[in-house]
Amino acid sequence: MALHRPNPPPGRNGVGASCVVLPTGPWATVAEFLFQRFPGVPASVWLQRMESGDVVDDQGQPVTAHCAYTPKRRLYYFRAVEAEPRIPFEAEVLWQDEHLLVVDKPHFLPVLPSGKYLQETVLVRLKNQLGLEALSPIHRIDRDTAGLVLFSVQSATRNAYQALFRERTVHKTYHAIARWNPDLPWPLQRASRIAPAAHFMQQEEVDGAPNTLTHLAPLEVLGRWARYELRPVTGHRHQLRVHMAALGLPLLGDGIYPTLTPEGQTDYARPLQLLAQSIEFIDPLSGVVRKFESRRTLRNLTDIGNYLGL
Repeated sequence: MALHRPNPPPGRNGVGASCVVLPTGPWATVAEFLFQRFPGVPASVWLQRMESGDVVDDQGQPVTAHCAYTPKRRLYYFRAVEAEPRIPFEAEVLWQDEHLLVVDKPHFLPVLPSGKYLQETVLVRLKNQLGLEALSPIHRIDRDTAGLVLFSVQSATRNAYQALFRERTVHKTYHAIARWNPDLPWPLQRASRIAPAAHFMQQEEVDGAPNTLTHLAPLEVLGRWARYELRPVTGHRHQLRVHMAALGLPLLGDGIYPTLTPEGQTDYARPLQLLAQSIEFIDPLSGVVRKFESRRTLRNLTDIGNYLGL
């Protein structure tokens, strides 16, 4: 039997459609399922989306509020964000060929649409600016982190680049600023098991076999502060932030570790001091060694007082 291939609708304004496959269940209509499956989205929003034709099936047919529920049916829908604030920073394209695009991301700008961010993301901005509908990130970094991100330009060769990360043949170097502790045995490595914490925003170290590894070393020390080089071997979510916090050296400007602070007005003057500074790998298509370096920088250690508002 032939495999069913997903057939998403074309993107809109650089934003691709989200997808959900209907599971077996008791719902009489598609609308009832959507109301329960996405409790954070008001029913009125789903009804408006369906009325506007923003929910379609795999054949591109509009799904209305009264459509009967059919398990295994694939639905696509387009999100909208009301009053999305403009993020006043731009990503810089450092390299582009027919397969690969390398971007130098600023602090505060998310890589992918999520939550309250849609148009104000690296991916959507680049799709609209460059006209590359198939563009997709090969990996990602936090919204709070600045620096290098690789994007695949076409789906046919995407897996070859994704394999570099799966097989851990990409060498990444980060720079970070945190307190200095001369009593630790520098340089050092941190191997631990990281898992989701009680709050969805956080990760934490737990007992068990390590699933993360980071090499850490100071690059510069000035008084109570230091600039560090962090080289992750693994790529777990928030790995560098968790490892530094576990050493008693939370990164300057980190509002998640070790203590989650309430989200409020973004202070663009105090970005997280973490930068994806360089990335190196052998191009799987050409065999050429590729190395890219960020043009962005972190604070000077002599300027920490100004950063802290002292």
